[in-house]
Amino acid sequence: MLPARRVLPPALLTCLLLTGCSSVQLGNPTTSASNSPAAGAPATSAPAGAGKAIAMGAGPQKHYTVQQQPPAGSCHYRYEHGEPLEDRTCTPGAISPAVTQANLKSTICRKGGYTSGVRPSAYVTGKEKRLNAASYGYTGRMADAEYDHLISLQLGGDPNDPRNLWIEPADPGHRQGAGVNNKKDPVETKLHTAVCSGQITLAAAQQAIVTDWTTALITLHLS
Repeated sequence: MLPARRVLPPALLTCLLLTGCSSVQLGNPTTSASNSPAAGAPATSAPAGAGKAIAMGAGPQKHYTVQQQPPAGSCHYRYEHGEPLEDRTCTPGAISPAVTQANLKSTICRKGGYTSGVRPSAYVTGKEKRLNAASYGYTGRMADAEYDHLISLQLGGDPNDPRNLWIEPADPGHRQGAGVNNKKDPVETKLHTAVCSGQITLAAAQQAIVTDWTTALITLHLS
């Protein structure tokens, strides 16, 4: 007895004759659960290189108070391209709700300046700086270190959120006693210029700074 021939559906037979379909499955198709999302489920993967959302601070205050700092010795510098960078856990950055992409012209890009009107007094930041030095275990000359806004005020950083302030040591090779002078400041100024000219968005500049200020200009194609 000859084996029974398998009868192909007309539609499949037409596909084979006209287009030469080579990947048609004759059995029931199988779906890999590991490769396919659940039916109706939205895509959840972020684009490559996307950073975490930056925290929102309290914004400018009429009266600033000394903010509590991380415990002594709990923060540790990391180094990129020879430069000391902040501890991402202690100092992840924080932005001000008073500065948005929509109001740049009336805030950080306005003529006459913005930062002087929102900067905490030296009385407050001086105390915070000493406390933060203990957090980071900084033992160098205080006059050579900057109590730095990770996201600068001219880029919409929060003025006095402890998540946005850290004691930044002097650059390697800096002459002791020469005062504050670091390579991060010019980067912030270039980013500010690019934001105000419309080359980049405020959010892009803020994200580049919290990721790594030493590569911010290259990342945003400004160098």
